[in-house]
Amino acid sequence: MYYILIPSAFERPLSIVWQETIDGPKIYQIFLSDKKEPLEKLVHSNFADASLQSCSFIKVLGEQINKFLAGESVAFNLEAVALEECSEFQRKVLSACFDIPRGWISTYGRIAESMGIPGGARAVGSALSHNPFPVVIPCHRVVRSDGHSGGFRSGPEMKRSLLELEKVKFTKNGKVLTDRIYY
Repeated sequence: MYYILIPSAFERPLSIVWQETIDGPKIYQIFLSDKKEPLEKLVHSNFADASLQSCSFIKVLGEQINKFLAGESVAFNLEAVALEECSEFQRKVLSACFDIPRGWISTYGRIAESMGIPGGARAVGSALSHNPFPVVIPCHRVVRSDGHSGGFRSGPEMKRSLLELEKVKFTKNGKVLTDRIYY
């Protein structure tokens, strides 16, 4: 297992954990830095034997993530993402989340309903709280039904910043303001 550290447009580094496979590099985790824990410590607490190394594919992905974090529209794909490491339910939630277009939002409940799980908002929220591929799978686009942004592994400020990059507006009391709701 390998990882790369990348300075980001958010003035906090990010890391991509990956492994070389027969089919090429496979991404196992993307870590967006938070202010609580140093990024390398976070990587090694989840992937103890990971060593610092990169390849051209991973560097390009890092550049794409940085372009996204700088406000550019980037079309990611899931080809090299290790979704097979996720449960079947989480894969379905992550796939639904991946389909939310840039600048749009959805709610945990709407995603659950679209999956045929009425009342499944908490289950969707739980699956997204363990999203190993933030930004590539844009879980920041999913908010609570009351308009509050909800949780995000790298903190609510990062979630709000990511939404604002996509021109999503907020009310003075922090609720998401949009008519672009998916699902």
